[in-house]
Amino acid sequence: MPDTRLGHPVYRDMPTTIFEHMSARARETGAINLGQGFPEGPGPQDVLQAAADALLTRSSQYPPMPGLIELRTALADHYARRQGLDLSPQDIIVTSGATEAIAASLLALVRPGDEVLMLAPLYDAYLPLVERVGGVARVVKLMPPDWRVTRDALEAAITPRTRILLMNNPVNPTGIVLREAELALLADLCTTHDLIALCDEVWEETVYDGLPHRPLIGFPGMRERTVKIGSAGKIFSVTGWKVGWMCAAPPIATLLARAHQFLTFTTPPNLQWAVAQGLGWPEDWLNDQRAAYQASRDRLAAGLSQAGYVVQPSGATWFLSIDLPASGITMDDVTFCNRIIDEAGVAAIPISAFYPDDPVTHLVRLCFSKSDATLDQAIERLAAFRASLD
Repeated sequence: MPDTRLGHPVYRDMPTTIFEHMSARARETGAINLGQGFPEGPGPQDVLQAAADALLTRSSQYPPMPGLIELRTALADHYARRQGLDLSPQDIIVTSGATEAIAASLLALVRPGDEVLMLAPLYDAYLPLVERVGGVARVVKLMPPDWRVTRDALEAAITPRTRILLMNNPVNPTGIVLREAELALLADLCTTHDLIALCDEVWEETVYDGLPHRPLIGFPGMRERTVKIGSAGKIFSVTGWKVGWMCAAPPIATLLARAHQFLTFTTPPNLQWAVAQGLGWPEDWLNDQRAAYQASRDRLAAGLSQAGYVVQPSGATWFLSIDLPASGITMDDVTFCNRIIDEAGVAAIPISAFYPDDPVTHLVRLCFSKSDATLDQAIERLAAFRASLD
């Protein structure tokens, strides 16, 4: 008897994402939301004003499907300055957020039965998108505390049907910046096994402690086989704008555009003009923003450490993680997150949510892109909760 239940099984049998679930609970309970990754406040005044001015003084009609030429040119210039990449506007397609860019890339490049290599913990959109387009997930599990990418683990997962590497760097949720040797290894495996790399690099401008961001597209042999994905929401701290992009060599970019045209087709033009203007600001603006986030990371880490929590290092993103057993806490990550939202009034995310199976269950992710006052209040509440367990 065929299955006649309504809907595709990938989505029909899927729960609400952990991020929306915990944010909803935070709204219901009045808890401090250190779960979902978004900054506190409306965003930088200058970029908001640029968007408002463009909305009132420029066109609000359909922009070109690949994106405004002003934004694609600004992105090519930005990546030349910041990352030494040689991109042209024709290599860049503007999308309605990075998740749409990931979806368009998978729709354009994955054929039914193709295997997609992924590194866990992973962004929770990856797996359902791969499965929905008919791909087969090949997941390599990375382990704390170093989260090392190794040749043996990757080679064991690659088969003759593997076509795509889908990766995130810097890495959400771990806060790891992939090392030079790991990126060189990934590039070597892609060229050796003829893989296309889909590189989710939305955290490229939130790298701390003087570490550089090295895009995989810049490694030998990768220019013609990489899709580099970025996000204005992350760069400018305006996550609700949902302005993203895909960068690829022309043969791949053509396919990406064909998928994109039947998804969102385009993105609000005033937001595109504002992002283009922001990308032309002096470099000090991005450096100052990075320094501010690093200070917030250090503030939260120091406060949690003083309260008795052991915090894992975070070299990038807006996140750091508590190691529960190292902190003397004997509950798993889901139990801990449920208890602190009810008993401490703080929302967090269990790292196990980032694994499709066999998860790591002893780490909890907290977002530090908040005001000092919010972080201090969260620290005070979590300190009281920790003390209550003794």
